[in-house]
Formats: sequence, structure tokens, C-alpha cells
Amino acid sequence: MNILTQDIKYLQGVGPQRATLLANELNIKTVGDLLTYYPYKYVDRSRIYKIRDIDANMAYVQLCGQIYSFESMGEGRNKRLIAHFVDGTGSLDLVWFQGIKYAAKNYDCRKTYIVFGKPTVFNGHLQIAHPEIELAPDHLKVEVQTMGNLFEKEPQNPNLQEKAIEAQPTVFKGLCPSYNTSEKMKKSGLTSAGMAKLTANMFKLLKEPLTETLPLYITAQHHLMSYDEAIRNIHYPTSPEALRHAQLRLKFEELFYVQLNILRYVKDRQLHYKGIVFSTVGQHFNDFFYHHLPFQLTEAQKRVIREIRADMKSGRQMNRLLQGDVGSGKTLVALMVALIAIDNGCQACIMAPTEILAEQHLDTLREFLGDMPIRVDLLTGTVKGKRRTEVFKGLVTGDIHILVGTHAVIEDNVLFHQLGLVVIDEQHRFGVAQRAKLWMKNHVPPHVLVMTATPIPRTLAMTLYGDLDVSVIDELPPGRKPIRTIHMFDAHRQRIYELMNRELQLGRQIYIVYPLIKETEKMDLKDLEAGFEEISKAFPSYKVSKVHGKMKPAEKDTEMQRFASHETHILVSTTVIEVGVNVPNASVMIIENAERFGLSQLHQLRGRVGRGADQSYCVLVTKYELSNTTRRRIQVMVDTTDGFEIAEQDLKLRGPGDLEGTQQSGMAFDLKIANLAQDGQILTLARDSAQAVITSDPDERNQQNDILWRRLRELRKTNVNWGAIS
Repeated sequence: MNILTQDIKYLQGVGPQRATLLANELNIKTVGDLLTYYPYKYVDRSRIYKIRDIDANMAYVQLCGQIYSFESMGEGRNKRLIAHFVDGTGSLDLVWFQGIKYAAKNYDCRKTYIVFGKPTVFNGHLQIAHPEIELAPDHLKVEVQTMGNLFEKEPQNPNLQEKAIEAQPTVFKGLCPSYNTSEKMKKSGLTSAGMAKLTANMFKLLKEPLTETLPLYITAQHHLMSYDEAIRNIHYPTSPEALRHAQLRLKFEELFYVQLNILRYVKDRQLHYKGIVFSTVGQHFNDFFYHHLPFQLTEAQKRVIREIRADMKSGRQMNRLLQGDVGSGKTLVALMVALIAIDNGCQACIMAPTEILAEQHLDTLREFLGDMPIRVDLLTGTVKGKRRTEVFKGLVTGDIHILVGTHAVIEDNVLFHQLGLVVIDEQHRFGVAQRAKLWMKNHVPPHVLVMTATPIPRTLAMTLYGDLDVSVIDELPPGRKPIRTIHMFDAHRQRIYELMNRELQLGRQIYIVYPLIKETEKMDLKDLEAGFEEISKAFPSYKVSKVHGKMKPAEKDTEMQRFASHETHILVSTTVIEVGVNVPNASVMIIENAERFGLSQLHQLRGRVGRGADQSYCVLVTKYELSNTTRRRIQVMVDTTDGFEIAEQDLKLRGPGDLEGTQQSGMAFDLKIANLAQDGQILTLARDSAQAVITSDPDERNQQNDILWRRLRELRKTNVNWGAIS
């Protein structure tokens, strides 16, 4: 039996109860799962400190000494166990607020222990709360009497003390791993130290070297440590240098297989999925370009249209990601590309995540097209009865040239005459399987253009959208003034009202965004309901409306349409307006508790204003006490309106995490050690290596690559070709 597939409950120190806990909390079910549960940091345990030399400003320290006595204090939830710990140079308290019975039962007076933890001061006395404790090795044990005398008089044999404390404990020498654990695990003894015991027991079972997971020619080319060495050194490094080599090896491998997975599907799609050839740029496109274009295209828009045009006439099915900030003109590009599809006898479909955004697209397209003989229609959940029947009929006959809709367009009974182009707006709000249904609505797969106003950092795009070609609109239409972003504290409320009043008197409109609908006891945040009342009283001459996610869709749409038609002057909202109506007259965006939002979300909200020719403002309102990271995040917003710069900074400050939209085709398996915010160079190296494999071995017949394809099959969670439909 392969030891790595063994049920984790049979590992020494686990058992059925802890096995259930490990499965539920960390998804660790086998020894192999534990093998790849990597430490998140390492602590240098090579030095033993003396109590007299430590203070509360130090990070973690390691001590050697004895528990002189125990003391129980407090009652109920306030109960705590205190152990008075001595080492011959001083004393401190070891304190437990949880696991009191375990500590009292398992730790004895007069035994010599190695203690590890963070020193703090309480009531003028040093203490370590919830320390890690192990019995000291024999050569560090000292006489009980010598230690105990500290409470009564000076130690009788200080030389023995000094010699014992200066000695280096071989079992704790070097870098020791720290593992993330949950509160439930800690209550069952599975602290970081508890996890380290399990990994130590695991390595006792691994007598033979672990099977290599990369071909020798790749490890040799990049001077990578073997898989066996890397795994052993990632848990228990023999030196800081060995740890660095282990991290490089495992990060490279992880990113290599992500890229190999993506590029393999790109090759598969190019070989097997032919696209409709759009050979003509015809009458409709030229008529629009020369007679209906509302403003001159930017150079970025022209470049993107050329890139898309080249894809659509190549004979290969297009899968392209179009990135561009709010207001950069993505919708106009989508329309012009749709006109190319129409000129070649095909229909186009634009899918948006919300009804109000779909209706906005419909109005925008009709306004752009004017009196051109192009039929654009809408299909959403609220389109019912006779109107819905007419839409279905128009799609089948081909009378409808462009369909705009929500997820309603992917229903099985929605059939097209000849669907040639699919445009998916804010695509991260749709599941992959949902998009697949739309992709399958023609016998020849339609060309796919994915649009997003959320700028994606290069390293993230290479991983999440590595199977898509990327186009970027990196300039705004002429005449737009950059939005001025201002950071204000709660105490500046009067200055905020003065700005609002000035803009309202000029006939402008204002958004105010809150993080909560109603106040909660747990979080001291501004809430929408209280804010609505406050603003209504402060501006009695103006109409105020409110919108939040718990309203019925019809109510929400009504309020947003009232704001769009200038019936209301101030819209108090939660983040539901992040993707919403286009109101060029709105010139002020006020974001309350801005410290609660990520950079990308702040940038999206800011993009609701600045859509007209007038100067617009974004006011970030925060409390005064902010962490350094939060202050840097707010300052980034004040310093730049460049969405791509903001996205890069957001990735650095927050890390990729499980950001909205990350569960895409590239992420067929989770990243356990690589960090897309920090490992851009390794990612590039891994992608180049994966591309070289695909290029040199397109049929996967090279024997030296057998190890690659076998490993890829092991890692994949699904065999569905999601890459073909992203």
C-alpha cells in the first residue's frame, strides 16, 4: 500500500476524532494531504535564552527550566492556570486560559522543560500565555533542588545552571515550522506544535525517497532541488539556504502545472475548435463608422478592434479578454465587433450580470445605432408573455441582430438562427458552467469576447485567464477630467456637507455608499438606514433615495432609475451600485468607512462618477485610527486613478486570496505555496517551461514527459475542458 494514500486516522497521534477534525477544518484526509500542508512561517529555535535577558519587546523566545508550582485563579470564563517557571536566573509565569485540565494533568513540578512562546508583561511580571512545552533532553536536565532554591535564596550551584542553559538542545536546533490551525483544532490539542508532531510522525514512516514529480531535464535546467529534498526541507529545514531552495522548487512546480494545464487546453482548442470565419468588414460596420460614431475612437480602441478582427477572420474560435477601466469605451468596441458579425450573416449576444446593467447596455446600443436597420432586443427575467414570445421568434428567424440579456439568455428554450459572437460583461459574476450553455448554442462555437472593468494584474491574468488572449484599452476618451480623490475623517463631516451642497447647487447628483444596511453591535460602522435619515435631515431641499441588496429587484431598479432620470438628487446605497446605472450628471461619490473596502472595490465605486465633462470627486471617509496597511491602501486611491496600478498594489497589499472571479479555468487545483503577489518571476519561468513542453511534445508522446502528464492527471479536480469555454 502507498503510504501517502493511507487514511490520516492511522497516523500516530491522530485517531478517528482528530481525523474528522483534520478533514473538516483543513481537508486533510490522507498522509499525502498532510505532506503538502506546508508551514506558513519558521521560528529559529537554535538559541535558549535566560529569563534575566528577556523582555516584553522580544518576539518569540525559548527557555529551559522547571515549573516550581501551580496556581489557579478566577472563576468560570475568567479562570486561568498559572505555572511559576524558573531557570536559575529569574522567574516568569506560564498562563493557560484554555486547555487548563490538559496542562495541569500533563506538566509536573521539578521536571525540566523547554518552553517556547511570546513574552508579555502583566501586573509588572513577565508571562508567556499558552506556551509550547516539551520535556528537555537529558543533557539539559538540572537538579530539582537547584532550580527550586530560586524562590528562597540564590541557587546553590550557579555554574551548573549556566552550563545547562548555555547548552544547545539538539532536538530543537534550527528552523522550526509553524502551521496554521483553527480554533476547533486548538481545543483538541492540534496547535501549531501539535501539527508539527504529526508531520514528525509522518516522516518517520517515509523511509524511502519520495517519487520525483518533474522530469530530470527540467530540474537540471533550473537547478532545482529534488522533490524528496524539497518536501523534507519545507517542513524541517536543515538550514535557511535549504529552505529557500525547497520553496523555489515547490513554488516552481505548483505554478508549472497550473500553466501546463492552461496551455494544454489552449493547444487543444486551437486544434479541435474551429471558428466561424468573418471575412467581411461590410456595410453595417462602415455605415456606423462613417455616419454614426458618437466620438472619435481612441488609439487604444482602434488597436483592440484590430486585434479582435484578426482573431475572427483567422478560422480559429476567438477567446479574448478585454480589459478597460470604467468609461474607457468597452461597450462601443463590443458594438463595432457585433456589427462585423452581422455583416457576416451572424447574430451577437451580450450577457450582463444584472437586469439594470443589461437595460443600460440596450439603451446605449440603441442610442449609438440611431436609425440604422439593426434590431437590438432585450431578454431578462422580467421580459414575459407576448414580448418574450416575440423575442424567441426574432432570434430563431434571425430578425434580432443583437440580443442583450442576463442569465435568462442561457435557458435551454432560447434558440438562435446563427449565433456568431458572444460578449460577456463583468464575466467573473457568471459561473463557468453558465457560460458553457451560451457557448453551446451554435453548431460551430461562437467567438467569445470577455469584458471586465476590473483591472487584473499581469501575474493574476497569466494564471486565471492564461487560456485567453488579452486586449487592453488603456486610455480614456478625450475630454474626461480625472476624478479628484480626497481622504477625510469622520470629524470632517461639515467639510463633506459643504462639498455636497456646492455640487447640488450646480445641479449635480451624489452617491453615498455604506458598508452595512443596519447597525450591528459587533461592528462600529456607518449604516445605510441611519445615514439615509441623517442625509435627509441635512439636505431637506433635495430628494434622497436608497438602494440595497435586500430590496426586491423591482424596487431597487425603480429607485436607481429615479436617480438616473434626475428625480432624486442623492442616492444612498450599499455596494449594489458597484456595477450599475450610467449617470453622467453624478459628480460626487462618498464612501463611508472606506477602510472596510478593498482597493479594487473602491476603484469600481469611484468609477460611478467622472462620466461627464465636469470635475468629479470621490471622498473616502474613514475613522482616524487606521492600520499602516489601510493607510497605504487609502493613499494609493488618492495618488492614482490608474486601475492597473491600483490592481497591482491591491495584489501586493492583500495577496490573491480567494478574490472574486478567481475560480476560473486556470485554477484547476489550489495554490498551496506560491504567492501570485510575490512570485511573478517564478511564474514567468514556469510558464516558459510549460510552453516549451507543449511546443516540443504537442502529441504527448515523448517518454521523458510521461511523468508530467501522469502528475497533471493526479492534480486535476475535473476532466471537463473548462479552458475551452472561459
